[in-house]
Amino acid sequence: MKTSERIGSLTRYIVALGAIFFALFPVFWMVGISFKPPDEWIAREIIWFPQNPTIDNYLPLFFTAEQLGLFVWTAVSQTAVKSIQNSLIAGLGGTAVALFIGTTAAYAMSRYKAGGNFMPYLFLTFRMLPPMAIIVPLVIWFTTLNMIDNIVGLILLYGLFPMPFVVWLMRSFFDEIPVEIDEAALIDGCSPLQTFVQVILPLVRAGLAVTGLFIFILNWSDLLVALTMTRKEAITATVQLGSYMAETGQLYGVMAALGIILLVPPVIMGLAIQRYLVRGFTFGAIKG
Repeated sequence: MKTSERIGSLTRYIVALGAIFFALFPVFWMVGISFKPPDEWIAREIIWFPQNPTIDNYLPLFFTAEQLGLFVWTAVSQTAVKSIQNSLIAGLGGTAVALFIGTTAAYAMSRYKAGGNFMPYLFLTFRMLPPMAIIVPLVIWFTTLNMIDNIVGLILLYGLFPMPFVVWLMRSFFDEIPVEIDEAALIDGCSPLQTFVQVILPLVRAGLAVTGLFIFILNWSDLLVALTMTRKEAITATVQLGSYMAETGQLYGVMAALGIILLVPPVIMGLAIQRYLVRGFTFGAIKG
């Protein structure tokens, strides 16, 4: 191997390691804080690893102050159980709504040219608008409908906002499926609906898996919509994350513990559909 090739390989490894470190260091730091006692959250010297590891930061997420009986947690008014449940229900429900409507719309645009060339860009324009330009009229509308602080309303919004992504992603996947497959299914006696459900959807299941994971992560990490549209009953975990305050300041350990828990569902979903991810990300990269 030539010297220039060795230098190039070494440079690529260094860049890759730097990117991995840059991506994982916040997670490492958050894990460390979640196991640190209060006197190590903000210390004069950097404490890379917990000197006195504890799980006390995780306890207020599942138990009330009365149940724990610990003075340091008296500022925690409620556990995070309900907010995590709300996040799961709203995230999964919104993802299902976005996939159902967005996938059918994408198929209509791909196969039947519904809306011509204008409709796909109209969906994309919806995402280009400033979030506040959309959320303010929705607050007024949802207030009229008595859907503020309502989990059903949150599901509808979580299905509405990411739908343009679903349309564009799934349309590209459908465009890679030859039209002759649809025509063959119709000749064999399938109806258009049967062709879509029984023939085409199984061919793009990798794309569906990747798109679903992407949309779920968007919904799961949302703060603006949840902060604006919820008050108490339907608050999500991202809103709950900012509520951990004490007289001495923010409870960074509890916030970090909740942040670690919030990482679990996307990771589990990613591992569950791992066999589809590579194919879904490369689908359409090579045309035959």
